[in-house]
Amino acid sequence: MITAAIDDYRERARQRLPHFLFEYIDGGSYRQTTLARNVSDLDSVLLRQRVLRDVSAIDLSTSLFGRRQAMPIALAPIGLAGLAARRGECQAVRAAEQHGVPFCLSTVSVCPIDEVAAAAGQPFWFQLYMARDRGFVRDLIAQARDAGCTTMLFTVDLPVPGARYRDVRSGLAAAPGWRGTTRRLGQALRRPRWAWNVGVHGRPHALGNVAPLLGASSGLEDFFRWMRSNFDASVTWADLDWVRAEWPGHFVIKGLLDVADARQAASLGVDGIVVSNHGGRQLDGAPSTVSALPAIAAAVGEQLTVLVDGGVRSGLDVIRMLALGADGVLLGRPWVYALAAAGERGVAHVLSLLAEEMRVGMALTGCATIAAIDSNVLATGQD
Repeated sequence: MITAAIDDYRERARQRLPHFLFEYIDGGSYRQTTLARNVSDLDSVLLRQRVLRDVSAIDLSTSLFGRRQAMPIALAPIGLAGLAARRGECQAVRAAEQHGVPFCLSTVSVCPIDEVAAAAGQPFWFQLYMARDRGFVRDLIAQARDAGCTTMLFTVDLPVPGARYRDVRSGLAAAPGWRGTTRRLGQALRRPRWAWNVGVHGRPHALGNVAPLLGASSGLEDFFRWMRSNFDASVTWADLDWVRAEWPGHFVIKGLLDVADARQAASLGVDGIVVSNHGGRQLDGAPSTVSALPAIAAAVGEQLTVLVDGGVRSGLDVIRMLALGADGVLLGRPWVYALAAAGERGVAHVLSLLAEEMRVGMALTGCATIAAIDSNVLATGQD
C-alpha cells in the first residue's frame, strides 16, 4: 500500500514540478549505483515470521534524544524542499508534529529558521553544514538555539558536492548566465500550477538561512556557486569541539559509513550518528546504508544513538533498519514527493501509512514494542 502511494506521489511530483527541480530531488551522483542499492539492498533483507505471541497492543512509540515520540521516524533534512510546495518546510513541520515525529530543517532550506519556528508548535531539529565563514556558522547556530531547536545534525559527508549529472542535464547546475535562467524559466512555465502556487505566491525564494551570505543576488545559480566555494573542505575531527562549544543541545554527526569513523565519533562523546551516504548523492559506489549499518551499530550502538537513512520506502523497511541495529530512521525523498504532490496533507498521509504498515509488520514478526525489534526479527537469525 505505502510503496504504491509513494510511487504515485513520485509520479505526481514529476508531473507537477519543473524538470530541474524534480531531477534535483530524485537524482543521485555519477551513475546512481549507490542510490539504487540503498533501495534494493534494503528490500532484500528477510524478516522472520513469528506466531502465537500476544501482539494485541502494538506500541510504536520510542525515545530519541530525551523526547518521547510516536514512532522511530524523523523527517530528514532536504535542501530546497521549500520549492516543492508553497513554503514547503513549514507545511512539512506541521505534518510531522501532527504525527508526533521530529522534523529536521536543512541549512539550505527555503524557509528560514524563524519562519519554521513560527509554524511549529514544538521544538524541531536543525541540520548544519560547515561554511568557511565561521561568524556566519556561529550566527546560524545561535538562530537554531534561539528558535528552540533541541538537536543538531552536523553533516560531514559533503566536503565538496558530488557529481550530480542529472542536475547538469536539467539545467539546475548549468553554467551561470541568461541561458541557464531562461532554460529553468521555460521549465517552470510548463508547470503553470507550480509557477502560480509556488513560483509566484510561494515567495520569497531567498534560501533564507544562507541569504545573508548570498546578498542581493540569491538565485539558484548564486546558491550553487556559493556552495561550491564556501563549504569548508578543510574541516576535521578537531573542528567538532568548536561546533559543540557553540551548540548546547544534542549533537549528532550525519554522514558516516565506516566503522572507524563511527568509533572516532563515539570517542568524542557525541550524542548520536546518522549512518548515511547522503541519499546516494555524494560518493557513488559507496556501500548502501543498510549494508553499512550492522557493523557500525555493533561497534558503537551501546555508546550513542544510531540513526540511519537511505532507501526507506515502507514501514517494513523501518523494521528492517531497527532489527539491524538502528534506534531510529530518517525519511527523505518519500516525504518530499508527497509534499510536492499534495502538500502538508500528503506528508501526513505518508506518515500515517508508515505507522499502519509498522503495526502490521510488528504483529507478524511477534513484536509488540519497538524495544522488542532486534536481530531475532531477521530470517537469517533463525536457529
